Amino acid sequence: MTVATTAAHADQHATRRASINQLGLWLFFLSESFLFCGLASSRFYLAGATTPSDVNQVLGLAITSILLLSSFTAYNAEAAIARGDRATFLRFIRWTILLGLVFVGGVAIEWSTAEFGPKDPYGTAFFTMTGIHASHVISGIGMLGLVYYLGKRGHFSAESHWGVEGVIKYWHFVDVVWVFFYPVLYLINWR
Repeated sequence: MTVATTAAHADQHATRRASINQLGLWLFFLSESFLFCGLASSRFYLAGATTPSDVNQVLGLAITSILLLSSFTAYNAEAAIARGDRATFLRFIRWTILLGLVFVGGVAIEWSTAEFGPKDPYGTAFFTMTGIHASHVISGIGMLGLVYYLGKRGHFSAESHWGVEGVIKYWHFVDVVWVFFYPVLYLINWR
């Protein structure tokens, strides 16, 4: 084999591997979508289309804004490593982790101050949906922490950063889920 043939084979293998990784990630998102759609529809089955007046609208809007801001920082982290800017990549990953922790803290505050309980139909839906979503945010924070750890040790580059890309896509997916959960839990009120 010549050097050119070996290089072409390696490029073909890397392209195939990237395609398989992306397909696997999108299939995972599809399967998770069924879970989240089931949760959202169960809210209407359990509690109808009314939202209790004691839902903390201000806190709901605040944690939603924080999570959306975290998507912006996550995007900037991915864009930075794609152009080889490690310092900016690491800074934005830290910001994303911090914002994710603030979101989870906001959910914890919401849980501890909610005037409805898990035995109430709306409370059952609320605590289940926010709890499962928060568990996904926590797993995302863990993955971001791993990406930060590996990135700090020089693991990613402009040419090779699938780990970053996959984790950031997961983070965006979790954020998009919340974009649907927020109105379902806080805003919909058809009496």
